[in-house]
Amino acid sequence: MSSQSEKDLCCSICTNIFRDPIILSCSHSFCKDCLQLWWRDKEIKTCPLCKKMQLLEDPPCNLSEPLCSLHSEKLRLFCLDHQQPACVVCRDSRAHLDHTQELQESLKPFKEKLKIFEFIQRRFVQTAEHIKVQAQQTEKQIKEQFKKLRQFLQEEEKSRITALREEEEQKSQKIQEKVEDLSREITALSETIRATEEELRAEDVSLLQNYRATLNRVQQRPLQEDPQAAVVITALLLQPQVGSVIDCLTCVPD
Repeated sequence: MSSQSEKDLCCSICTNIFRDPIILSCSHSFCKDCLQLWWRDKEIKTCPLCKKMQLLEDPPCNLSEPLCSLHSEKLRLFCLDHQQPACVVCRDSRAHLDHTQELQESLKPFKEKLKIFEFIQRRFVQTAEHIKVQAQQTEKQIKEQFKKLRQFLQEEEKSRITALREEEEQKSQKIQEKVEDLSREITALSETIRATEEELRAEDVSLLQNYRATLNRVQQRPLQEDPQAAVVITALLLQPQVGSVIDCLTCVPD
């Protein structure tokens, strides 16, 4: 097969691979320069192989692809081991079958590597899907926690304002009672002071006569302690309930 294939690709004049091949009417091919040199000193132009006379002064180029001498198929392949062209039938023949098997064997590591890459790719895709689902679940939990927190803060605000109003009312009532008590005490003290000052302005004999009674009247009315204004205690109402907030957040189900 090797010698026959080389013969199909070689010029029979120079015995080398065709260069600018041309084909004669007898279907034989030669290098263009070789044929012109062959015909230079000949009066009748004939085929160097079959000696048939050629009528064309300028034979056309051989543009057709060479055919396999064994299978008459186009030589589209080249066997690296045999260093010769081959057709598709030659490729599947016993002479070249070992090459195919060898090539198949050389592909096994690549196929194994491909399986590993495909497996890793599937794992990456699964991981990406898991991350997406996990992010959605976490986002849902965050929204639920903050919804619970907002509800807790609204209820806590309402509760503290209610407690503040109640304390304000209680303190205001106590202050009003103390104001009324102080008003009565002021009236009584003012009357005592006025009566005592009038007796002081009286004649000495009259003061001496009523001295003991006046002194007893003043001493019988002791001075009241200074009233202390009731202040609304806001410290506890303004103190953040950290523990309650934490309990509110942790009570949200996962």
